[in-house]
Amino acid sequence: MFTSPGNIAFSFGLVEVHWYGIIMSLSILFGIIVIFSVAKKYFKDVSSDIICDISFLLIVFGIIFARLYYVIMDYDYFMKYPFEIPAVWNGGISIQGAVIGGILIGYAYARDNNLNFLRLADLFTFGLVSGQIIGRWGNFFNSEAFGLPTLLPWKLYIPFKFRPIEYRGYEFFHPAFLYESLLNIVVFCILFYILKKSGDDRKNGIIFFSYLILYSIVRLIVETIRIDSVLNISVFHIAHIASLIFLIVGVIGVKKILNQKSS
Repeated sequence: MFTSPGNIAFSFGLVEVHWYGIIMSLSILFGIIVIFSVAKKYFKDVSSDIICDISFLLIVFGIIFARLYYVIMDYDYFMKYPFEIPAVWNGGISIQGAVIGGILIGYAYARDNNLNFLRLADLFTFGLVSGQIIGRWGNFFNSEAFGLPTLLPWKLYIPFKFRPIEYRGYEFFHPAFLYESLLNIVVFCILFYILKKSGDDRKNGIIFFSYLILYSIVRLIVETIRIDSVLNISVFHIAHIASLIFLIVGVIGVKKILNQKSS
C-alpha cells in the first residue's frame, strides 16, 4: 500500500519546500545527465555547449508550456483563482504541454543555428523519458494522477479532500502515476534498443517519432483508469485526444523515415 507523507518536505521559517519541486528538480537533473551520457557515445557531433543551451531553454519554456497547457485545460477554475496559476509546486503541469513547448523551442533553436532539428530531438528524447520516469513520483506526494478504486496490494491511499465527489466513499485507488513511471522505463529501453540496433544507419527522427508513438500508447492505457484528469470532452479525457494526435504524428513520421530508408 502507498500512502503519501504529504506535499511538504521541510520548511525554513515561513518558507516551505515542496516534495513536488524536489522531484521535478531531480527529474530535470537526471534527464540532463542521461542526455550527456547518450551524446558522448551516440551523438558525438552534438557539443556540450549546444546541449547546455538547449537544456536551459527546454527547462524554462518546457515548464511554462506545461503549466499553460494545464491552466487552459482547467480554464474555469484558474479564472476563479488566478493567483494559483504560477503555483506549480502544488502540481498541475502537463507533460504533453511540455512536449509541445519543447518541439517549438527546439525547432526555433535548430533553425536559428543551422542545426538538424530531428537529430537533436532524438538525443533530447532520452532526457525527456528519463525525466518522466522520476517526475511522475511528484504526483505521489501531491496525491494526484490516481485511478479507479482498488484493493490490490499496491493500492494508493488518497485523502478525502482529493477524491472526486463520486468516489468519496472509497479510500484506495490505482496508483496511475506508478504505472506510467514503470511503463516509461519500458519506453526508454525500447528507444535505447532502437538506438543501438540502428547503429550508423540510424535516420534522424526515428527515436523522436518512435517516442511519440510509444508514449501515446502509454498515456492511452493509463488514462483509461485515471479519474482525476482536469478536463473531459464527452467520455474522453483531453489527454486521450492529445495522445491520439501525437500517435498519428509519430506514425506518419516513422513511416516517412522508413520510406526514405528503403528508397
